[in-house]
Amino acid sequence: MKQVISNAESHMDKSLNALDREFSGVRAGRANPAILDKILVEYYGTPTPLNQMAAISVPDARTIIIQPWDASTLKLIEKAIQVSDIGINPNNDGRVIRLNFPPLTEERRRDLVKDVHKMSEEGKISIRSIRRDAIEKLKALKKNSEITEDDLAVGEKKIQTVTDKYIKEIDDLTVLKEKEILEI
Repeated sequence: MKQVISNAESHMDKSLNALDREFSGVRAGRANPAILDKILVEYYGTPTPLNQMAAISVPDARTIIIQPWDASTLKLIEKAIQVSDIGINPNNDGRVIRLNFPPLTEERRRDLVKDVHKMSEEGKISIRSIRRDAIEKLKALKKNSEITEDDLAVGEKKIQTVTDKYIKEIDDLTVLKEKEILEI
C-alpha cells in the first residue's frame, strides 16, 4: 500500500514540475531566458538546444542577449528563433543576437492568463488521473485480499491528502504566474 501511495506522489510531483516548466515558457512581458529552452538549432545536421550553443544573458527587463560560442552559428541561431513560436524578431549585429521584448498589451495579457489557467486545469486533470489510478490499485489489492477494508480507507484518505496538496501547489503556481503576467 505504501508503494502505491509513494508512486502516486512521485507521479504527481513530476506533473507539477512539468507544469512549472510549461509556465516558465509563457512570455510575461519581461525577458525570461526560459522561453528559449525549447528552441533547437540545426547544427551540423543535428538539432541542438540553443542553450548548449551560446551564452544567454538578460542585461535588462526587456532584452535577452545570445552570444554563440561559435560565431559561424549566428545565422543558424537567428533562423531557429525566427521559425520558433516565441513571436520575437532577433536583431543580429554580427557578434550577438538581441531579443527585445515589447511591452504586452492588456488584451494580450488577458489571453496569456487564459492560457495559464488552461495549463493549470490540465495539470489538475493529470493529478486527479493519478489519484484515480492509485485508488484503483488499492481496490485491486483489497480485492486480492492483500489489504483490509480499513487499510483501503486509510490509503484512499492518504492519496486524497496528497492530491489536495498538489492541487493547492498548482493553484499557488497559477496565482504567481498570473500576477507576473498582469504586472505592468
